[in-house]
Parts: sequence; structure tokens; C-alpha cells
Amino acid sequence: MTTVDGAQVFLLPDLGEGLSEAEIVEWRVAVGDVVTVDQSVVEVETAKAVVDVPCPYAGRVVALHGAAGEVRPVGQPLITIAPLAGDEPAGHATYREEERAGSGNVLIGYGTGHGGQGRRRRPRLVAAPEPAPPTPAAMPPATPSGTRAATPPAAPGPAAATPAGVADRPHGAAAPLVISPIVRRLAREHGLDLATLRGTGPGGVVRRADVEAAATQVATPAARLAAVPDEPVTAAAPGAQDLVIPLTGIRKVIADKLSRSRREIPEVTIWVDVDATGLLETRAAINAATPDAPVSILALLARICLSGLRRYPQLNARVDTEGQRIVQPAGVHLGIAAQTDRGLVVPVLRDAQRLTTAELAAELAVTTTAARAGTLPPARLTGGTFTLNNYGVFGVDGSTPIINHPEAALLGVGRIVDKPWVLDGQLAVRKVTQLSLTFDHRVCDGGVAGGFLRHVADCVERPALLIANV
Repeated sequence: MTTVDGAQVFLLPDLGEGLSEAEIVEWRVAVGDVVTVDQSVVEVETAKAVVDVPCPYAGRVVALHGAAGEVRPVGQPLITIAPLAGDEPAGHATYREEERAGSGNVLIGYGTGHGGQGRRRRPRLVAAPEPAPPTPAAMPPATPSGTRAATPPAAPGPAAATPAGVADRPHGAAAPLVISPIVRRLAREHGLDLATLRGTGPGGVVRRADVEAAATQVATPAARLAAVPDEPVTAAAPGAQDLVIPLTGIRKVIADKLSRSRREIPEVTIWVDVDATGLLETRAAINAATPDAPVSILALLARICLSGLRRYPQLNARVDTEGQRIVQPAGVHLGIAAQTDRGLVVPVLRDAQRLTTAELAAELAVTTTAARAGTLPPARLTGGTFTLNNYGVFGVDGSTPIINHPEAALLGVGRIVDKPWVLDGQLAVRKVTQLSLTFDHRVCDGGVAGGFLRHVADCVERPALLIANV
């Protein structure tokens, strides 16, 4: 914190280990707005996640340091707040008391003060009563700061409450409820005004599907030409320009990490087709016995991987190139590849070998949901030792994926489909999938890699073998 002529300058805080900068996605406030302690003032995108940044000071905004799309270094000025004068609105006197007490908000590894958790919360500054809260099934997802996404106002008018976290812009219009930067980019590409779209997500959040649905209703010149018979269709509208997308945020991190993996790791991919009928039957039997705690196929595959890594720990490793050594961690920190609107992320289940199958299923469900919502802290996206990648959800059979550096191996799973299969000498229709193992040839040779993949395949085909190795 710095003070300039009585105003307090809030510096961009440390947003997580190894993060030195953040890109401004959207300001929640404008110059002249009155803010309160812990109010979210800006949404930023780091290399790990999109987060709302709360301000630890109360007062009037006198300066915003940086525009949307600008990258700000950690420790540089973010927003300047001036104390309120004697003409402050009623109710603001208590904010100075809260400011002196300190903010109790915590943003990832950064605390804005020393306030206790029991500190009284400030009142909302709205003239009209808040709309009724949504039902539990429709509750919006939690934001990284621990609050929930705002709901849209019940009706327009001078007394209608502005959604929390959405500040009035100079032109007087409220910003649309958008969480994902990808949604904003898609809207720009299609020439759509987000303020005109009706969000179908929790709390009225505009989702990617909403943008894509609106885009299909906008007739482009090429689409109009296509509707006219016997007329040629041009590949693009006249005067169209190339789309240039900067490599920033998580997209840049993905590009850098995959490029480094290709440069450093001599990887090999092996694969095998397996009959997954028994695995599906086992899952059905488990879920019939415990309907309140269903187990997913991914959870069973994770359990099988853990069994294989117990037998072949060479694949649960990383290569320390500087120290010229191979490091095998004591625990398995299992990464699960998850596709999100912001790109591919790999959340990590630490010490997964300590979890039961039911616990694995529960953790996987919670973790992948949070990853797609962008609410996982950066610490949950690093430190994996082995990755499980279910690319079958994209409708493909096989792949030769790139290892998640600095790990040494990755198991890929294709789609499960009906295929002809020879069973006990007879041709039958079975549920078949393809498993692939991509491994770092520096940590082991084909014997270890083949042994691991064969163990996994055998457990998929005959789940009873898994029990013997647990």
C-alpha cells in the first residue's frame, strides 16, 4: 500500500506462487464510484485462473491504473481510493471503522488485513430490497473470493438494485454478467453486444452457448449468398481481415508448457484395445449398492492407475535435468485433464493413493466442476506426478497426447463403443475402448511401460484383479 495526498493506492497483490503479472479483464467500478471494504473492484486473468480482486479500502475511486486487456505486474498500482469527504452518503461512516479494523478477505495466498472472521459485514448500499435468493439448484457458482455470482435486477428503474460486483459505467448501462473471457472474445468475433444477450447460466450469467446461439441467428454475407440458388458462395465476406488472437493468460502457459515438453522429453506412446464390458458392469453394481454415492468410470480408471503405479513406481516420476537425476515422489499426485472454456487445465488430487474409490469419485466430481468454473486456486493446478486424460469424451478412439511437463507419463482413454470382439473363441459385441500410455523414455524402458499398460488393461477387462492388488 502507498499513500498519495491522503489517497490510498492499492497495489496488485501476489495472486499465487510463481505468478508475477495479471491481465485486466474487466473493471467492476469506475472513477467517481464509492467502494466499500472488500468490494470486488476488478476481474483479472492470471496464468492459472480468472479471479475477482477485492479492495481493502473504503472511499471514492479517483484513478484506475490500467485498461481492460492490459497486463499489470504484481506490486504495481491497481486502483487509487480517496477518503470520503463530509458529504458522504448516510451509512458510509461505518466503512471507515471497518477500514481501520482491516479487511478479513483473503485472495488465494494474499490477505488484505488482520480482521477476524467474525467481523460484522457491512450493509448493502441499495435503495430497493434485494430480489429473492434463487433455489439451491439454481445457485450461481462461487467466485474465487468466496462470494457468489450476482443475480440480475428484478426490473429496470431508478430504485432497482444493481447486481453486486457490476458497477455503473459512464454511459449509465450495467455490464452484462459474464464470467469467462472466452465468452467475451467469442462475442467480439461475432460482432455481438453482450448487453443484448440473455444469459442462461446460473444467476443470469452469459455462457458460451448463449453467444453461439445468438451468432447462428445473425446472417453473414456468406450465409445470405448460400441461401440464394445458383450463385457462388465466397469463402469470406469482402474486406474480411485475419483474426489475430494474442497468446496471453492460460493459453500462453499451455503453449509454453507443451512446447517445453516436446523439446525436453523423449516420449513414446503405446496402446492397446480392451474389453471394458466388465468395468461397466462393475460400476453398475457399485452404484446399485450405493445410489447416494455414485462412482464414475473415471474414478474406477483412477483407482486402476493407482494400482498400476504402485506396481510400477518408475512412471510416477520426473526428471531433474539440472541435477541429472530421476525423482520418484512418495505419493501419487494424480492430475485429471479437464477441458474448460479457457483451455485445457489439469487439476491435481494430492496423495490420491490414500483415497478410497468412493472418495476418489467425490473428489473428481468436485474438482472438475470447480476447474470448469475457473474457481480452483493456482496451487490445485500444479504439482502433479501422473496424469489421466479421458479424451474419449470428444468422441475419439485414440490419441498420442503430450506429457504434462515435468511429469513422466500420461494414460489416455478413448471412447467406449460397441465393437465386434472375440470372447472365448466366439464373436460377440462388447464394450471396447482404447488405452494409450505416453511415457518419458528417460525414466524407463518398454518393459516397465508395457507392464503398466498391460496391468491397467487387465484390470479394465477383469476388475476382480484390482481387488487382489488393493
